[in-house]
Amino acid sequence: MFGSASSGVSAYSKIGVETGVLAASPHKLIVMLFDGAIVALGNALSQMQSSDIPAKGKSISKAIAIIDNGLRASLDKRIGGEIALNLDSLYEYMSRQLLLANLNNDEAKITEVQNLLRDLKSAWEAISPEGAKNTASTTAPTPTQTIEA
Repeated sequence: MFGSASSGVSAYSKIGVETGVLAASPHKLIVMLFDGAIVALGNALSQMQSSDIPAKGKSISKAIAIIDNGLRASLDKRIGGEIALNLDSLYEYMSRQLLLANLNNDEAKITEVQNLLRDLKSAWEAISPEGAKNTASTTAPTPTQTIEA
């Protein structure tokens, strides 16, 4: 009559993600894309290990879609210059590796791409405009801040 608890949780999660996307800065959206691809690849590894081939294929396809239609599509090669061109090549490499990983059930290729995404995410977070503000405000307490022992 009311639906399953898991469908309620799924709907709640979807609303949370949609709200996060609407409120996110362009910089944060890229971080969210990295997170989505990393999670999808983690799922693919688990599904590969449990021999759930259809789910593994779906998770890898999701990661490829995020890389190609999110991260790669957001590159502005005119403004980004050499860095954007290099990232474009790296994203193309990642997608190719994931296709091969899916075909050959190759966990190492999935892990390699997952690690590349983590490294890029860390670098992206390090240049965050929000991070720069947060770092400046957390390095020394202001007169209204208290220091906890």
